[in-house]
Amino acid sequence: MGLISLDATARTKTVGGSKTVSMFTSDQVQLEAGRLFEKLQNLGWTMDECLLYAPLTLQINQLKAEKDAIVLAHSYQTPDIVYGIADFVGDSYELSKKARESPASTIVFCGVRFMAETAKIMNPEKTVLLPAPDAGCSLSESITAGDVRMLKRENPGCPVVTYVNTSAEVKAESDVCCTSANALKIINALPNKKIIFIPDEYMAQNLQKLTDKQLVGWGGRCIVHERFSKENVQAVREQFPGVKILAHTECPPDVIEQVDLAGGTGDMIRYMKSSDATTFMLVTECGLGDRMRAELPEKRVVGTCNLCPYMKKNNLLNVLQALESPQPGQIVVIPEDVRVRAQSALERMFELSK
Repeated sequence: MGLISLDATARTKTVGGSKTVSMFTSDQVQLEAGRLFEKLQNLGWTMDECLLYAPLTLQINQLKAEKDAIVLAHSYQTPDIVYGIADFVGDSYELSKKARESPASTIVFCGVRFMAETAKIMNPEKTVLLPAPDAGCSLSESITAGDVRMLKRENPGCPVVTYVNTSAEVKAESDVCCTSANALKIINALPNKKIIFIPDEYMAQNLQKLTDKQLVGWGGRCIVHERFSKENVQAVREQFPGVKILAHTECPPDVIEQVDLAGGTGDMIRYMKSSDATTFMLVTECGLGDRMRAELPEKRVVGTCNLCPYMKKNNLLNVLQALESPQPGQIVVIPEDVRVRAQSALERMFELSK
């Protein structure tokens, strides 16, 4: 894809050596920039910056309508995606539900590969696009289908509960999937006393403290959440008396022991919205802090965060390119035998989460 240049009323692009120009009226651009500015001003964006981005978001939203497409975006995506082009924003569980429920024929997933694969597993008849084909995940890449089969041989009769941050092949070897929001509920719903829980090492340790079941874990870790420490949390508590600290359950156990809430991104959002507190630390990826600053400007987000290099591989330019002319690597394809077995594990997740 070539360079893209923008002015207030036109977008000139070069894709595959062919140059075209899409025109928008000044009124259209101003209206779109105003829509962006309403949220992005809380993140320090200027109206001039929104005017620069407006023709591009207009073009993408126009293409979505023409191609019967929707954009699903994880909360860790950049603000221009979240507020510029996303039809639905949420955590893994929320987006899994939206992917299953959407009537659109094309799903553009602004997230990482396992998320796009999950959408394809649940919607085999639809086209699922991942704008950044190299948007991987350290947890997903920490375990293979062969590893799961080995664990099952070593622990005969134990069901496999698999976190959704895994490949389609790993899900296909599993009995039921889970998210950070429903993992404990699913573990406790199973009749077995011993359960294989993969692949997040820290999440398994954190869940073990909350259940009587024996969990057999794996050594996978999230490169975002494993970098937080209890010292990070303690320093913020000392600096901001009364702060509420919310952490993702992928964090190390000594971090989880220090916080006011441990859960998924959806849990953190609900806590912030319902809490009377005004100051929060979000022990997770930076995108969630940006989202909360934009949507809850009366709340203050303090402390450190860590960026996910995989999540940030999606951008407006590769979304536009994928909608206009998707490359083979951007089209999610899953072998049917793998897809059917993975779908069974996901459907059981929805069933046990009711």
